[in-house]
Amino acid sequence: MASFRFDKIIKSGLWQRMFLSGVGILVNVVFACIMLRLGLPFYLDTMGTIAVSAAVGLFPGILTAVASNAIMALIHANFIYFGFINAIIAILTTWFVRNNLHKKISKVIVFVLIIAFATGIISSSISWFLLEGAQAAKNSEAVLMLSSSIGIPMFWAYFIFTIFVEIFDKGLAVALAWLILKILPDEVKKQFEQGDWKQRPLNSDDLSKLKEWGKGLNHSLQKRATAMLILTSVLLVVVTGWSGVRLYFSKYKETLTVDAYNSLRLLSEMVNKDDLKHTVINTNTDSKYKETEALIKKIIDSFESVEAIRLVKFGEKEGRVIFEVEPQESLNGENDAVFEYDDEIIEYIPNLLKGENINPIEHGTITDWKRSVFYPITDEDGEFICYAIADVSVTYMADYMQNFTLRFFLIFLGFFILVLSNNMWFTNICMSYPIRSMAKCVDDFTHLGYEQEQLDENVKTIRSLEIKTNDELEKLYDSICNMTLNISEQIRDLRKLSEATLKMQDGLIITMADMVEKRDSDTGEHIQKTALYVKIIVEGLKKKGYYAEKITPKFMSDVVRSAPLHDIGKINIPDGILNKPGKLTPEEFEIMKTHTTAGKNIMENAISTVKGENYLKEARNMAAYHHERWDGKGYPEGLHGQVIPLSARIMAVADVFDALTSPRVYKPAFSLEKSISIITEESGRQFDPKCVEVFLEAISDVKMVLNKFSS
Repeated sequence: MASFRFDKIIKSGLWQRMFLSGVGILVNVVFACIMLRLGLPFYLDTMGTIAVSAAVGLFPGILTAVASNAIMALIHANFIYFGFINAIIAILTTWFVRNNLHKKISKVIVFVLIIAFATGIISSSISWFLLEGAQAAKNSEAVLMLSSSIGIPMFWAYFIFTIFVEIFDKGLAVALAWLILKILPDEVKKQFEQGDWKQRPLNSDDLSKLKEWGKGLNHSLQKRATAMLILTSVLLVVVTGWSGVRLYFSKYKETLTVDAYNSLRLLSEMVNKDDLKHTVINTNTDSKYKETEALIKKIIDSFESVEAIRLVKFGEKEGRVIFEVEPQESLNGENDAVFEYDDEIIEYIPNLLKGENINPIEHGTITDWKRSVFYPITDEDGEFICYAIADVSVTYMADYMQNFTLRFFLIFLGFFILVLSNNMWFTNICMSYPIRSMAKCVDDFTHLGYEQEQLDENVKTIRSLEIKTNDELEKLYDSICNMTLNISEQIRDLRKLSEATLKMQDGLIITMADMVEKRDSDTGEHIQKTALYVKIIVEGLKKKGYYAEKITPKFMSDVVRSAPLHDIGKINIPDGILNKPGKLTPEEFEIMKTHTTAGKNIMENAISTVKGENYLKEARNMAAYHHERWDGKGYPEGLHGQVIPLSARIMAVADVFDALTSPRVYKPAFSLEKSISIITEESGRQFDPKCVEVFLEAISDVKMVLNKFSS
């Protein structure tokens, strides 16, 4: 059973950040309570927020801001509406510090002014229009003095006063945060910045590389998670908020309707029905009118939600108001108030003529929306007399719901910023950064080449991520580490096998070349020297950028290693012709020329047998075409120009130069100057001009080869 390690928890980045957030919350609450107790116009409730945001980071700062206002709301309810402002201050502070703008006093002052003006504008507007800001302004001597001295309206005086208070408040908070950053040791700052990473902490350069690598992604994991959270949160708030408002609004209308019914029932019980049945009350001088008016007013006063009561008789074509009382005026009936039916009531006329109960009817405009409740008044015998109609207003309820929605939004916004920042922190630390880091490393592993050093370096890079999420992601990371290591080791083994195969092939080449050399008395050390000359020429072409599409590292290797086989076909030439001391006859020369086609056939048979076409292809080309000429006058096929394989054109220069500078049974060795002169003259006729150019430019290397073998 694992033992409880308190020291390990204390060292955890998460617990450290939570602890510091708790300290920041305590600072905010204590200072705010002291300021409230002293009755001062500022609260200093962002000191902990700014300090924690500057020293620890974004999420702890937002947590400090929102939690502080939530706790202070238990003491003063209005604090809850300003949590989102403090959360925005935490965001701005983190951005300010992470960009190292706090190192210049001038920028610190500008930062204080910006957040003071922003918070002053928002908080004064909320206080004035939503809370008791107007009343607070009237009770503030400073605001009254400012308004009267400058001659501006009370709102603007309150607004300016709030700005000055915010400058003082935020100035003290920023000064405290600046002092903390100054005295905080660098190693502690670094530890705070690293936070509670689930992998090796990434510095700014690492994050920039990840961001650059992720530009090709259409949708990143972080954006998807953030978008999903925002969409889900907004949808949840809208649905629950709208449902709550609808339910509350519906319940409220039912309450108003019950009050209206009760008022009309009371009126029905108290009014003189005989007067309503046999007489129309149509004069406000009549004593009965006065009695009825006083009765209705008394009923209206008893039910605050009832705005007006009317007594109405309905006919086939029109209706007639026989009595009406409203809070501000009375309609007397000196002339009967006859009215035509509106669309809302026409469908109820058959029921109204019979004196039946009908559902309440809503009507009016959006600024004056009412609900009318109908109550049939009958005499003792149950005979229908008229309708009593009570109007209740639902307009002010809509205004209340507007106010409620705005307050709810302000409360929700603060907690929404907190939840969003927590989600972004969790997604980045536990998912996005580890996954993106692994993906980038694997992408580099597959695209940066398969050189062994590069592979080993990529394996080290992947293992250096040190992902420790303790979930499926860590399991995936371990699998990727093992997979890349296995690939690297397998390629190392394949490379060793390939090197062994190449050595075996090189041995085969040298063996075959030696067989020819031992038969030809004039070609001693010829294969070694020509191979070195070929290497000089091909490297020169590469350096000058000639034939760049052809000269690849593999081509260079194949040409140099295959050079000793260029005269392999001489194995078929009779000794008498091969070693004849004098000049060959035309017939003998024709036989000598067949060593090119013989060499081609030998190499093609080797290619088909050994399955090494990619390796021996250049050996075949050099054996077959190294006696072709640039001007097309060579043999065996009379090829010309770039139709001649490049490897054969290279070998032509090397072969002739060695023949010129070496002694033969039929001639002495030419001098270096004479040999260079001949090679130069034949440039563009017998030889590729570019091959001659790079060969002559490397004449110092050529001399080294000559000196080496002449000694």
